[in-house]
Amino acid sequence: MKIILIFACCLILTPVLLGNSFAADDENKLDSFTNRQVFAPTEPLFVYGTANPDSPILIRLSSPNDNIIHFEQLITKNDGSFHYFVMNWPQVSESTPYGTYVLEIIAENGAISDEINLKFTSTSSLVNVPVVRNVSTIVFAPETGAINNVFRVYVQTSSDGLLIGGDKPGEILGTSHVHLPNGQVQTLENALEMLHQGLYYVDYLPALEGTHVFHMVTFDEGYISHGSAATNVLSEDISGISRQVVALNKSLVETSDELKKLKSETSGFGSTLENASTNIDKSVSTISTSVANMEEGSSQLNSLLFPIVASIAIILALQIVIIARRR
Repeated sequence: MKIILIFACCLILTPVLLGNSFAADDENKLDSFTNRQVFAPTEPLFVYGTANPDSPILIRLSSPNDNIIHFEQLITKNDGSFHYFVMNWPQVSESTPYGTYVLEIIAENGAISDEINLKFTSTSSLVNVPVVRNVSTIVFAPETGAINNVFRVYVQTSSDGLLIGGDKPGEILGTSHVHLPNGQVQTLENALEMLHQGLYYVDYLPALEGTHVFHMVTFDEGYISHGSAATNVLSEDISGISRQVVALNKSLVETSDELKKLKSETSGFGSTLENASTNIDKSVSTISTSVANMEEGSSQLNSLLFPIVASIAIILALQIVIIARRR
């Protein structure tokens, strides 16, 4: 009996458990597709798929430059399906160049998402082999410059190793510019000149001191490339600083010569002082000897005068005695 009851409970609970499991899988379900993967200008882009029923999803299309080209929010149908017309691909431009675009479908407030890579090229006939060009921009600028002194900046443009561009730099480098130290942006569209195909230059006259960043933008046949280089503009050019250094070095040499001369004179004065000190020492020694001799002579004189004075004193005493007796 117990076995029958357990078996009955299992039969009852199994559909419930399976239903919950399928429901959990459905909550995280997101499948998305596009009508194709390679597009050319004017061709339509559709996205379709399935997600949770009656739930919001976000459609976002980003360009190779990470710019958002299209953004939209929509609600899925009762069965979870969705079908949305995104756009007709525009003509190629700097904001929509050829390259790989990313279409994102985001559901459940970002909990689940799907990404589809799309190729935008000049033709969609080769669906499985899209043509992708590698456009390169190289900028050559001096490390330093000086205010009100012209210096030259070179730009090299190439595609897959081949130099590209015509005799009108504005057509391929039209949005190139320089970032000034004060935060402003100065266009270089009309300042660029052609040296030969794929190599251009601009003679730039700086008016501000500080770092100038030259941002060159190459746009050719729908493909875009960026290159930059920086020049530190000083208040004076290197030649002027070199002249100042030479003048300073000359002053230092003259000062060094004066110091050597003063040292030589000081050295002679020192020897003179040393000789004078020696002579003074000798004179003092001589005076000391003389004083000693005088002292010795004084003692000898005292020894001679003492008996004479004593004799005179005795004679005077005798005369006084004689005079006293006569009275």
